[in-house]
Amino acid sequence: MRRRLFVTTALPYANGPFHIGHIMEYIQADIWVRFQRMQGHEVHFIGADDAHGAPIMLAAEKAGKSPEQFIAEIAKGRKQYLDGFHIAFDNWHSTHSKENTELSQDIYRKLDKAGLVYKEPIAQLFDPVKGMFLADRYIKGECPNCGAKDQYGDACENCGTVYSPTKLKNPYSTLSGAKPVLKSSEHYFFKLSDTKCKEFLREWTNESGRLQPQVANKAKEWLEGKGDKTLADWDISRDPPYFGIRIPGIKEEKYLYVWLDAPIGYFASLKNYCDRRRIAFDAFVKPGGGTEMIHFIGKDIIYFHTLFWPAMLQYSGYKTPDHVYVHGFITVSGDKMSKSRGTGIDPLRYLELGMNPEWLRYYIAAKLNANVEDIDFDPEDFLARVNSDLVGKYVNIASRAAGFISRHFNGELHQSPDVQRLAQAFGQTRDNGPLIRDAYEAREFGKAIRLAMQVADTINRYFDAAKPWELAKKDSRENREELHKACSACVRAFQYLTMWLKPVLPELAGKAETFLGCGSLSWTDALPDLQRIETYQHLMHRVDEKQLDALFEPPEKSAMTTPSPQPSPAAAGEGVISIDDFNKLDLRIAKIVKAEHVDGADKLLKLTLDTGNGTRTVFAGIKSAYDPAKLEGRLTVMVANLASRKMKFGVSEGMVLAASGDGPGLFLLSPDSGAQPGMKVK
Repeated sequence: MRRRLFVTTALPYANGPFHIGHIMEYIQADIWVRFQRMQGHEVHFIGADDAHGAPIMLAAEKAGKSPEQFIAEIAKGRKQYLDGFHIAFDNWHSTHSKENTELSQDIYRKLDKAGLVYKEPIAQLFDPVKGMFLADRYIKGECPNCGAKDQYGDACENCGTVYSPTKLKNPYSTLSGAKPVLKSSEHYFFKLSDTKCKEFLREWTNESGRLQPQVANKAKEWLEGKGDKTLADWDISRDPPYFGIRIPGIKEEKYLYVWLDAPIGYFASLKNYCDRRRIAFDAFVKPGGGTEMIHFIGKDIIYFHTLFWPAMLQYSGYKTPDHVYVHGFITVSGDKMSKSRGTGIDPLRYLELGMNPEWLRYYIAAKLNANVEDIDFDPEDFLARVNSDLVGKYVNIASRAAGFISRHFNGELHQSPDVQRLAQAFGQTRDNGPLIRDAYEAREFGKAIRLAMQVADTINRYFDAAKPWELAKKDSRENREELHKACSACVRAFQYLTMWLKPVLPELAGKAETFLGCGSLSWTDALPDLQRIETYQHLMHRVDEKQLDALFEPPEKSAMTTPSPQPSPAAAGEGVISIDDFNKLDLRIAKIVKAEHVDGADKLLKLTLDTGNGTRTVFAGIKSAYDPAKLEGRLTVMVANLASRKMKFGVSEGMVLAASGDGPGLFLLSPDSGAQPGMKVK
């Protein structure tokens, strides 16, 4: 039966360009959408910018622009990313739109009419200089438990204590530096704790197949009050100044909290799309319309999408999501993203370096499954999977067989039934088709890739065993027949591989379809017979290691402002620097938690350093002076903002400081007792 699908990805916050996490999610959803379309289903793939909230307002103010100008400039930069990675949204819109204003205010009115909105005064810290209430992220002070300074208003990074911002000692606003005052204001709440909401959500989250098991279990914990969050009434209002949508039907100036109107942005973008296409919008969003609503999101926003969002929709008369598909994060070489340490991937830089976007699509697909798991980008693994598997196996089949077909048979394929049966016999081709189809449907993309590559292995082994280069040398009718059949069978099998990989590699598949002369491939168990092929043109190049090295080079730090003219430091003496030069160094106390020898290195020790907010690996040339076992537990000084350096033995993420003179010996710098990892050296 033909399905009608409304598919979305999480809305990126409009305060900056896309990062690799966005691109990973969009690639995942795009692959699934392309697979559904290949089966003949009707799919509407919708995205938008999340453009409201205090952070947008403050960022715009800092940039000297209006919020509208600020988000418009961000929006202009989206297309180069989406087109660059072949991500084919049908519509990209914004939550700052008339459609979102109308829909958000409509949903608010209906929730209010259903008796699920009430108001209540709450006391919050208020910045008297900025004239605004402060969210936790804009308040700092001393931890009420351990006394650590410069801790945020919700939790201490030093001791882990969770508290309310009113408990901070000596609090100050990070926006103005002013001491905040406690001030009361009327706020509006969505009564999520209402019995009917809880009963609905229990039923909704338990419906088989709607949520992944891990996600359903997490939602159940929140519903039953067993997890790190409990089901509480939701503050859905914000006081001015605020960039957002006005709460309708009240005289005072109040705004809808950004997390209420953000998911409604899915509907707003869809409505904008439907109005332009003259499609009935209500058929998508009202119960009984026959449309499946599918959300792809990251694991950090499960709470909103499995509790607030479905409850909002249920009690405002809209259909609720049929599936919420949750994925993990992406790391690089096992570490979180950090541009300064060279462990981040800038998607735009990837494209600017001329790296093929389908290398990344293939690699991400090969790592993805249906579980809520983080995936890791490992440069060496990336190189191997693309060069050895994608190019060395799949592309290699076409390049090897095509030459013989073109030179010896004028591009025409052998038409006997034996050839078709042989093509199908490779890796039980037709049996693999349903398995790969099921894997795509279940978002088990890694499994689909593995199955396809197993068939590619089988085809390549057959080609090697047939030895067409020897058959071509023996000019006899039998050898020519065998050569023709063998190469034709490989080309026909390549057609199946192209169909299976097309959702992941749309551009490469398009080139392969032109080469095969088969038209645009749909998903089917019995592909049309091929008559002849075009002259083979190279389909894909291999990854160059130099491109990968360039991708991970930390960006150069340039001055944001032009300094006023000053006398050259050199004028005061050879090698003299200014205080500004010195301040560029970020010197930190670090604790050596592990020290070990490096195989094959004469001078290096590998140090694992506790920096106060994580660990880093540093390779230090101090092997001649120190026994590794005696270094562990010792404090030292490190340069924390030194660009990461890729070495033969791994990546060094900083530098420890040591003294040396004319005589022998190296001497690590050590702080006085009482110093703690992470402290800044000034």
